[in-house]
Amino acid sequence: MKWVTYRSDQGDRVGLVQGDDVYALAPGAELIELVGRGADGLQAAGDSAVAHPHEVVRLADVTLRAPIPRPPSIRDSLCFLEHMRNCQEVMGVGRKLKDTWYAIPAFYFACPSTVLGPYEPVPIAPGSSWWDFELEIGAVIGVGGSDLTPDEAERSIIGYTIYNDWSARDLQMRESGLAIGQAKGKDSATTLGPYLVTPDELPRRDGRLTLSVEATVNGERVGRGNTDTMDWTFGEVISYASRGVELVPGDVFGSGTVPTCCLIEHFSLHDLPSFRGWLKPGDVVELRVQGLGEVRQTIVATPTPHRIAARHNPDATPPRHRVNPAKSPLPFTKGLHEIGPDVWAWLLPDGGLGWSNAGLVAGKGAALLVDTLFDLLLTGEMLDAMKPITDRNPLTHAVLTHANGDHTHGNQLLDDAVRIIAAADTAEQMHREIPPDMLAAVSLADMGPTLGPFMRERFGRFEFTGIQLRMPDTTFDRDLTLDIGGREVRVLNLGPAHTSADSVVHIPDAGVLFAGDLLFIGCTPIVWEGPIANWIAACDTMLALEAHTVVPGHGPITDADGIRAVRGYLTHVIDQADAAHAKGLPFREAAATVDLAEYATWLDPERIVVNIYQRYRELDPDLAALAQTDLLTLMAEWDTERGE
Repeated sequence: MKWVTYRSDQGDRVGLVQGDDVYALAPGAELIELVGRGADGLQAAGDSAVAHPHEVVRLADVTLRAPIPRPPSIRDSLCFLEHMRNCQEVMGVGRKLKDTWYAIPAFYFACPSTVLGPYEPVPIAPGSSWWDFELEIGAVIGVGGSDLTPDEAERSIIGYTIYNDWSARDLQMRESGLAIGQAKGKDSATTLGPYLVTPDELPRRDGRLTLSVEATVNGERVGRGNTDTMDWTFGEVISYASRGVELVPGDVFGSGTVPTCCLIEHFSLHDLPSFRGWLKPGDVVELRVQGLGEVRQTIVATPTPHRIAARHNPDATPPRHRVNPAKSPLPFTKGLHEIGPDVWAWLLPDGGLGWSNAGLVAGKGAALLVDTLFDLLLTGEMLDAMKPITDRNPLTHAVLTHANGDHTHGNQLLDDAVRIIAAADTAEQMHREIPPDMLAAVSLADMGPTLGPFMRERFGRFEFTGIQLRMPDTTFDRDLTLDIGGREVRVLNLGPAHTSADSVVHIPDAGVLFAGDLLFIGCTPIVWEGPIANWIAACDTMLALEAHTVVPGHGPITDADGIRAVRGYLTHVIDQADAAHAKGLPFREAAATVDLAEYATWLDPERIVVNIYQRYRELDPDLAALAQTDLLTLMAEWDTERGE
């Protein structure tokens, strides 16, 4: 038998599915009461429904709810140990499970009040950027009991349904450090449906259901498998759960995820570009299970949750004291600084990773923004501070100097009327950058004793939740001249250097140059793209512009001397790398023994590892390409050994 619960003008109705029709019982009947009658009682109710239906409706014409919309309890099991091995491997802790996994049929409690029907929209857990699905099978208890044997427990199952364990992976990983079980990472939604199918309808072997399953997102297959790969049976899990506990009709047990039928098993910190990404509003998830039907649901957004302030941790290691050593004609303080006639710089000390600068240029009745910031909080704060200016001269244009997230993540806060401009290669690279929700991994995933602390120190103060990339509206190749309320603004792409395209914004009438990340002042440049010689040439081009006020991408306001300092550093990198290469030193050894000379006091000196690596690749194109994660690991090791 296949039972359903569906909506009607008279409230929820219960019926038996026969072909394309539903044979409904009288109003007021509930499936939770029927399953409590046991297999014989449920069969009798079904026979009565077919013989004397209160109404017969087309299955396609009704809105299905979960078969039991509000179960007394929901326990989700972990019967497929391969799923756990896959998840552990993703998080970098290997595939070997602790002995306990083989000794105890584990389960945890889910939330009965957030059960969804098979076609209802699914709200993302508030505050989550890593929203995932998990294809499981749900077993529903009929006549319950306590202290059941595995055989008795198996016989207590009155039927099965598709079970989708929606999971907020970022919240789940953050809460795992508490070691007290699942919490907000798991209780936002559970899907049950479309049917409750009695055991006699389904094939099994050796006490296990043998049902083929498939999961897709937007029509693209994510995973497939078969339920006969369960390591623990439902009977064993239910028996364990019943020890000293009275199970009651309608209690639901999830099987745990059929291996590969979720997103997290396809996630890799070492190969982020291959990951399809976490679920976003508008995504459609379909789960199909042989004999149980299919569920199809659309993901929807939820409001930002109310903030709860963290408590002070008296045992936490205090952050390292970091002071940018560069001298500047203006105080290097956070906020808006007027640096020329109707030209402002927004500065973020200390200028290290993520702490980037931006700019504002006002003309008559119009204004141009140079870059946004690393997260929405920082960008919103900056735009609010600019409002006294932009209320008089509304933002009409924004120029992105390059593709890195600390200069682009805030784009979505710009009004739709603002025309966002970038070099064509910048726009293309934005599609390849690590998505903002992936950056949350640095504070959640186990990245090892060296890389983990390094990344948390560098990224941990930023909030990557809720960022939706807004791409440029207009692109250009090498140069572009804009009219901003009667003022000439020149945009020059001088890359590739730091990235695949690096643009500067020159305001000739003010003598101001926004250099983007072609300039790091008081902190170490990093050559993600190169060639280094092209970056040196870009410095020469910037010097030729003769701007007397220069705003770097990171660090305090500078002038031509600041450009010369960066040029000198890059030349020093070439000299050091070429000398080491001529001696036959591997690039790791070259980085470990490099003489930083006068540049040793600049912040983030560990970037020398990447810079020497890039120079070695210029000298030896056959040198193996390293993933960004590998380069970050090498920087973390250098930083740990040197002790900045």
